[in-house]
Amino acid sequence: MLAEQYVNQAIKDMSFYIVEYVRAKKRATYSVRTLSGYLHDFKRFFNWLRQEGFSDAETNVAVPYTVLESLKKKDVEMLFEMLMDEKIEKRKDVFTTRSIDSTNRFIQSLKSLFNYLTTESEDDEGECYFYRNVMAKIKSPKKTESTARRSKRISANTFDILEMKDFLHFVREEYVLTLTSRAAARFERNRLRDIAIISLLLGSGVRINEVAGLLTTDIDLIHGDIHALRKGNKLDTISITDTAMTDLKNYLDKRVQLYSPEKKNLFVFLTKYRGKANPISVESIEKLVKKYSESFMAGKRLSPHKLRHSFAKGFLDEGGSLVALRDQLGHNSIETTSLYTNLSQEEQRVILRRMDNKD
Repeated sequence: MLAEQYVNQAIKDMSFYIVEYVRAKKRATYSVRTLSGYLHDFKRFFNWLRQEGFSDAETNVAVPYTVLESLKKKDVEMLFEMLMDEKIEKRKDVFTTRSIDSTNRFIQSLKSLFNYLTTESEDDEGECYFYRNVMAKIKSPKKTESTARRSKRISANTFDILEMKDFLHFVREEYVLTLTSRAAARFERNRLRDIAIISLLLGSGVRINEVAGLLTTDIDLIHGDIHALRKGNKLDTISITDTAMTDLKNYLDKRVQLYSPEKKNLFVFLTKYRGKANPISVESIEKLVKKYSESFMAGKRLSPHKLRHSFAKGFLDEGGSLVALRDQLGHNSIETTSLYTNLSQEEQRVILRRMDNKD
């Protein structure tokens, strides 16, 4: 819902050919979250065009597509070099540079736009708006980190199965003991909801936006499954652990009593603001996971995506196949899932110890 609101607001400040692009991609079933991210990048791109003097338009709406047609390769490369060198404030007085993944996402958003304008758009004469696609000449920067190295880095920030159980127990029973009486009262209001969210993340490997978008009609209490809209707007059925289903049922039993939602509000996870029940946002889920993990780990934070990594590692540790994990996580390619094969290192360590001790 927040992404949809952003898209509807953002296109008001964009030229007609961007509006056409968004409509075309909606028809092509691009997710609203993808379009929201693309529009964020387009805004930055058009601001840069005007700031650097490629267009003398006073607003982004007024930038003609002929400016995009005339861009040179060196001009666009200058933009991406600037993005990669840009200092980003992670928190107060702590800065970092943009990741390669972030830069590649920016490049992909512009490639999508330029591809539409040069191959799919149509003017009054039936021709594309222009045919010179400078973005076709731009290569995405390659990652300098190997898959094995990336897996080991991720593994250093994940829970094993016992740690996942300990973390969930901490949220259920021990977190409240760290709070003042006033803070404890606030925690109790959302305790069942927060437990269900964390239990679902740990017990299924679902993405954070899939949790936020879950509807009461998406829960199959008989088979212990949930239905979720995954990347590419694909509706999928996802199995969850018995523990996660139990925590979900406990929350659902009190959902109406706790949040008093309107009957037409079918979102599972709610928050109350000024007496009205609203669906919880992705940002709020991120904050609550960081809050609980920071308390559990004495200052070290985990994100919902790290809980997804934890689930994947636990799934493989317990003998799950890579194909089954691919389907569980909703990956389109087994290559994406293969990242997790290096998260479970115990068998390799045992073999290496045997080799080292061989007489």
